[in-house]
This record gives sequence, structure tokens and C-alpha cells, in this order.
Amino acid sequence: MSYLQLDGITKCFGDFTALDDVSLTVRQGSIHALLGENGAGKTTLMNVLYGFYRADHGTLQLAGKPLNVASPRQALDAGVGMIHQHFMLVDNLSVLENVILGLPGGLSLKLAMHRRRLLELCERVGFTIDPDTVIAHLPIGTRQQVEILKALYRDVDLLILDEPSSVLGPGEIDAFLRMLQRLRAMGKTMLFITHKLDEVFQVCDRVTVMRQGRVVGTVEIADTTPAEVSRLMVGRELAPPPRRVGTATGKQVLQLERLSAMNDRGIQALHQVSLEIRAGEVLGIAGVDGNGQAELAECIAGLRTPSGGDIRVCGHSVLAHDVATRRTRDRIGFVPEDRHSTGLILDFTLWENAMLRDSRQPPFSARGLLRRAAAYRRTEQWCTRYDVRMHSIEQKIRFLSGGNQQKLIFAREVECDPELLVVMQPCKGLDVGAIEALQRTVLEQRAKGKAVLYISTELDEVLAVSDRIGVMCAGHLTGVLERTEATVERIALLMTSTAPKEVAL
Repeated sequence: MSYLQLDGITKCFGDFTALDDVSLTVRQGSIHALLGENGAGKTTLMNVLYGFYRADHGTLQLAGKPLNVASPRQALDAGVGMIHQHFMLVDNLSVLENVILGLPGGLSLKLAMHRRRLLELCERVGFTIDPDTVIAHLPIGTRQQVEILKALYRDVDLLILDEPSSVLGPGEIDAFLRMLQRLRAMGKTMLFITHKLDEVFQVCDRVTVMRQGRVVGTVEIADTTPAEVSRLMVGRELAPPPRRVGTATGKQVLQLERLSAMNDRGIQALHQVSLEIRAGEVLGIAGVDGNGQAELAECIAGLRTPSGGDIRVCGHSVLAHDVATRRTRDRIGFVPEDRHSTGLILDFTLWENAMLRDSRQPPFSARGLLRRAAAYRRTEQWCTRYDVRMHSIEQKIRFLSGGNQQKLIFAREVECDPELLVVMQPCKGLDVGAIEALQRTVLEQRAKGKAVLYISTELDEVLAVSDRIGVMCAGHLTGVLERTEATVERIALLMTSTAPKEVAL
């Protein structure tokens, strides 16, 4: 039975058409996947449905009735809720306060009644959450549950899920997918935006694929394959990974000697980690998120001060060097995990973000003044070379999709010709085409004789690009395997103990 019907939705921003005559039918009580490359228009379409944007043309119907919403509040009142990729929570308020925030009643809200209702809702959906816990004290997976509770508490029947698993670890993703199945059993209808095809084929009923603002196909999950869906997304066959040719030389680029560091809470996050990477080599780091990988990358980049040990680049200690010196004189490129808070300034334009690293270097600076024409030319060249899909280099970068933002960061860090490239979760939230492009860039750097430290919680990514694979658990480097020896079983064993061990199986 058709529950949601979108017909001929068109949305333009100036002379750029973000949505071009989009039609979509969603059945009641189903999980409907919405896929497409970064920038295909998925989130824009959902923002129209949720009232962030007004369509220029087209109609929407929900449960057989016209749906006209001009704000998220109107969408919620109509029974439409949206779970955003980046949480919309107030960190210093409790779970209960976040859930009831914005409800009518003001100071007369009956907290005891709302607490009781919230606990009853948690029991129905299988969540175990203390309503009085402050959001800042909750893990990522539980914060996402709070976002879902906010929508369900307002009795929504249609949930929009915008890349909800991109912030979750492997164990949290499994729990999240089971929760979606429970919600479907309760009769909820869900629109699920994701780039992970394994999730789609695990829980979804149908999938609609968008490309360049248009719908290119809708298929039943039971009647298709991941390869066919990938072809619909990118409009071509995905190229096989470039052949990996052994290019490592005797030149040691990075050497960590018993590196230790504390995390932001003052707890030991790295425990005497020692490793080396040679020119022409990709060293992958695998492990469950939160086991010291972020602190490792930040220490190398200069964003965190180690509590012990040494970091040597091309034979020289860089501990006394600040971030700018490491990026210029030591030639360290860094792609951070959180592109929004660390990699970009969202209210700067594309060209301003492209120049963040080199704005004081020739040819972009002369006698202390920025040479804007040179910056424009370089940014346009990078956008063409790395397929950054944008309207103008003068637009604010916050309006680009996550994949296109990440491509610009890669361009900025790679085009500076680094000796060492450190990439942290580079493919998080990216579509299969963008992942293919960025991994090819990593392997091209390897072929040019650069050293690459590739950190990801996605094991298939690490296996695809690495010559050697190190595994981290609770801040310890528990082993380093040659790629030819690295099986899933061996890596899993190294993930389960903080003590380095033999892994011959």
C-alpha cells in the first residue's frame, strides 16, 4: 500500500537544479532505501519532505492526503520525523530534557509524567536509557537512540534516516539495524539514506537510486544485487582496484618510538606504540573505533602533545614542531576524521578552504597579501582533477555534500606533495564512487614513493589499500601483519587483547 507519494519534485538554488522532476512512492510499514552518489540530491529531497526547503514544483502526499509543510515543526505535526547525520542534541541537557525540548507547555510541563511515558517508549522499542543522564556522558550509539526517541515521542509514523550509521562502530551498527527491524514490526515506515550496500540488503524492502538530482531507478531488494545497485549509483561499472605493485624503498619516512598520549578526559589512550613506515608503503591501522587511533593520528599531525616517546619524520624528531611546521617543513599531509570540525571552516568558500594550508605560501601570497587570482585558478584545477561537484568556488563549503567536501580536503593535502600522508576514516559517509576515487588517490601516492598511514574501522578498506596492517586495541599496537598474511581471523584475534601476540592460525 502506498503511504508516501512524491510527484514531480523540483528544487533549484539560483540557476542550479538540485532536484529535477523527482517522483517516489514508499509503501506503508516498509524500509525504503534512498541511494546515490554524494551530491545526487538525496538529502535535499528529504529536506523538502521535512520542511527545511519548499519545492519549486511538485506535490507530496502522506497517507492519501496532501502534505504541505513549511517547517520541521509542521512536518512533525504531520507525522514525519528526521534523524540527521549530525546529531541535533543539547549536550548539557538530560535525555528527558532533549526529548521534550520544544513541546508545548513551557514551565508547566509535568516531568514525572513525561519520564514515565519515555520509559514506556524505551521498553517498546528495546532501548535501555536512563532519562536523567546528561547527553555529553552518553556514547555515540546511545545518542542516536535519543534522536530516534525524540521523533517517536511525537508519534511520527514516517522516519527519515539520513546516513545514521556513518557515526557508529561495527557493534553499534548491528544493534541499529535490529532496531530498524523492530520499528518496522511496529508499523513504522522508514526512508533510509546510506552508502553501505550491506546494510541496505540486510534490512530494506525496496531501493530508489538517484543520480544528479534525478531518480534513475527503483527496484525490489529481492530482485537485485549489490553490483546492479552500484552500477545505477555511478552510471558505470566500478573499475577494479589498481594493481598493487611493491614500491617500498629503504627510506624510512615515519618512525614512532614508544609513543604514549592521553585522551581529552585525561585517560591514557596510547601505550608505548612503536612502528615505522617506509617510502612507497601504505600501513593500514585496523581496530574498533575508540582504541587510540584518533590520538595516534593527532599526535603525528601535531594536534595532540604526546605524554611520552618520540615521532621522527625522515630521521628527524618533530615533537618540538607546531602544526604549521609539520605541514610545510616536515611535509606531513593530514586528512582528519571529522571534516566539519577539523578539516574545514564551513562558512568559508571552497577557494578559501582550499587555501587554508598554503595561504601564506607562494604563489598564493606575495609580500603578505593573498593573491586571489592564483587561489581561484588552483581551486578550479583541483575541483576538476578530483571531481568536486559544486556550483561555484565562491559558494560556502557547508552546502557541498560530504563526499565533495572530502574530495577537496584530499586535494588540499595531496597536492602539497607530502612525504607522509596521514588519513583518518577517509571514506566515512561516502558513496561507492567516491570511495573508489579516494582509494585510487591513496594508491597513486604510494606509487609516487610517498608513505601513507591509513586508519579506518572499515576492515575491507584497510585490506584494499595496505601493504602491512597494524591492529590497535585499548591504545596498544597488538601486532603488525604483512598484507599476504592478514586474514580477517588473524586481525580479529589481534583486536581482542592488549598484549602483542603471535597470530599464526
